[in-house]
Amino acid sequence: MPELVFFSGTMDCGKSTLALQIQHNRSARGLQGMIYTRDDREGEGKLSSRLGLATEAIEVADDLDFYTHVVQALTAGGRVDYVIADEAQFLTPPQIDQLARVVDDLEVDVFAFGITTDFRSKLFPGSQRLVELADRVEVLQVEALCWCGARATHNARTVGGQMVVEGAQVVVGDVNRPGSEVGYEVLCRRHHRRRMTAARARAAALSPEVLPVD
Repeated sequence: MPELVFFSGTMDCGKSTLALQIQHNRSARGLQGMIYTRDDREGEGKLSSRLGLATEAIEVADDLDFYTHVVQALTAGGRVDYVIADEAQFLTPPQIDQLARVVDDLEVDVFAFGITTDFRSKLFPGSQRLVELADRVEVLQVEALCWCGARATHNARTVGGQMVVEGAQVVVGDVNRPGSEVGYEVLCRRHHRRRMTAARARAAALSPEVLPVD
C-alpha cells in the first residue's frame, strides 16, 4: 500500500542525503518521481546535501497545491511513481493535507523530509501536521552530535557564534556559518537550555582564571 512517510531529525542528520538516495534507488529501477523542495541551502529549485550531492527540484511556494500539481502531470501523460518533498517543515499544513491526498486518492508514495522543531524548540506547523497524518514517522539514525559529543536533539540559531532565541521562525541559513552571519548549530538539550554554543564553550575555556592580587 502507498504511504506518507515522514523522515525527521535535527539539522546535519543526513535527511537530504537520504532523499537523494531514495530518488537514485527508484530512478535506477525505472521509476519516475516528482521532487519538491523549499528554501534549500543551494538556492531555488535544488535539492542538495552537505556531502556535495544535488539534483533539480520543483521549488514550492505557499500557493502550490501538491494534489493539483501531480494530477496535472498525470493528465499531461506523465508518470508519477513517487513524490519526494524535502524541507517539509517549511510547508503549510494544507499542503501536508494535499500530500496525504496524493497517497490516498492517487495511490502514490510520498516521502517527506524535514526537521521537527525550530531554533526555539517549537514545532514547525508543517512538521506538526506530518506527525499527525503520516503513516510512518522515521527518526533518522545518523545522529548529529553536539559540540560536547552528546547526541544533538535541538537546532540553535546563531549570530556570530551566539545563540539567539527571538526572530522569525524561518530564516534560511546553514550550519557552521562564519562571522556575523545567521547560522545554525545542533546542540544537546542541556546546552540548548544553557545557550552554550561551541563558540561560547571555546571562549569560556580560553578565559584566564582571575588570580588573587595582594
